[in-house]
Amino acid sequence: MSDSVKPPLSGRIEIVDLARAVAIVAMAIYHFTWDLEHFSYVQEGLTAHGGWRIFARCIASSFLFLVGFSLVLAHGERIRWRKYAIRLGQIVAGALAVTIATLFATPNSFVFFGILHHIALASLIGLAFLRLPAFLTALAGILVVAAPSFVSLPGFDSRWLAWIGWFSDTMPLSNDLVPIFPFFGAVLIGIAAGRIAVDRDVLAVMRGWNDRLKRLSPLAFAGRHALIVYLLHQPLLFGLVALFSFVAPADREAIFRADCNKACLASQDAAFCERYCGCAERRLKEEDLFDMLMENDAGPGEMTRIREITTSCSFDAARPAGE
Repeated sequence: MSDSVKPPLSGRIEIVDLARAVAIVAMAIYHFTWDLEHFSYVQEGLTAHGGWRIFARCIASSFLFLVGFSLVLAHGERIRWRKYAIRLGQIVAGALAVTIATLFATPNSFVFFGILHHIALASLIGLAFLRLPAFLTALAGILVVAAPSFVSLPGFDSRWLAWIGWFSDTMPLSNDLVPIFPFFGAVLIGIAAGRIAVDRDVLAVMRGWNDRLKRLSPLAFAGRHALIVYLLHQPLLFGLVALFSFVAPADREAIFRADCNKACLASQDAAFCERYCGCAERRLKEEDLFDMLMENDAGPGEMTRIREITTSCSFDAARPAGE
């Protein structure tokens, strides 16, 4: 890839740092809610479904859009290889730290390809798109986003291949999985937006807002140091919730019964659900699976046994009283 004769783009753009900071705050909100779920202060599965799932995907997409946009700002005119290598090394080190930490903390759902892993790989692949016309890069981004709707292969369900994003409905368990398809599409769209901003001199307009945004400089500071904030915020939040759980532990039994009854009553009567949920709670505790289930830390083997227990309890609950 040849260097351009143009000088590198320079000068910070406060609105970009602020956008990064807003994404960090949103991620902290999501992670705090995940921590509350992990320690059973909110209903199990809350952050994995509905609005919270959409929220998580929007956060990841916004980060990755900014990765693409910032790649153009830093290296769009010429690639500054030393700066690029240092930054990439920091991201790779952070990704490895997350994988190692989660292997110890939640071995059944450790992070094998999370947001940092994605950013590291996207920073490499994205170089190939820096000089392309913006419309071609944007088109490629749209195709990457759309691809999982048309490509779904059981052979991609293992952790070795799930990072690509073509897995079927049985994707591997992970606390943070951000596969190439569809999320690399956000990076490409960010590169296209950055290319348009450079070619049409939008960056000068954006830099013109810097003085008006100085009052938000503490927030922008967090955006400038997003990697450090990202690596520190979740251990801190998790530790605080863990500490609180020792002082005022959540009533896991009450949460389990509420969740179980809510799901059961959608198709059964109250008497059946009382028998079914009582049976499931008792037997899960007898086999030391209750806490694993409530902490979302059950592995494939444990989940198979949990399904066997719930199926058995369903048959037992359907029997007439006295049998």
